Amino acid sequence: MSCEGLRCAASKFATGVAVLTTTGADGAPHGMTVNSFTSVSCDPPIVSVSIGLRSSLLAILSAASRFGLSVLSADQRAISTRFAGTSDARFDGIEWRPGPSGAPLIENVIATFECRKHSEVTVGDHVVIYLEVESAETFDGEPLLYFASRYTRLEP
Repeated sequence: MSCEGLRCAASKFATGVAVLTTTGADGAPHGMTVNSFTSVSCDPPIVSVSIGLRSSLLAILSAASRFGLSVLSADQRAISTRFAGTSDARFDGIEWRPGPSGAPLIENVIATFECRKHSEVTVGDHVVIYLEVESAETFDGEPLLYFASRYTRLEP
């Protein structure tokens, strides 16, 4: 199976869009868009995210112990695009707050999770980070979705 064939087939699985965040050793917030966010276990509460080995943030994310996940709403496509890029200024002009653990959480989203690292494993060309959820909040709104390599929304 070619990588292109796998990507094409996997793109037919609609996903939500979230931003994974942490604070670096220098105290600065860091984050990236993920659509590989998955619930893994309820007892204990574990979620996972997959980070490509070529990601510019991999070293920071691997070194971190506390994380935030912000599930984006339908009107936050620009935030998704910003955090999917390579700029070091991803948080410039973005409304966010530190959660109780200190992890950055983006404002006006439909859900937030505060997590601590449980474990990580390298699988193929990605690192899968397993996160134990310490708290979660939900808010009203429609999700931002990604399907067939493009953003979309739920239809009424």
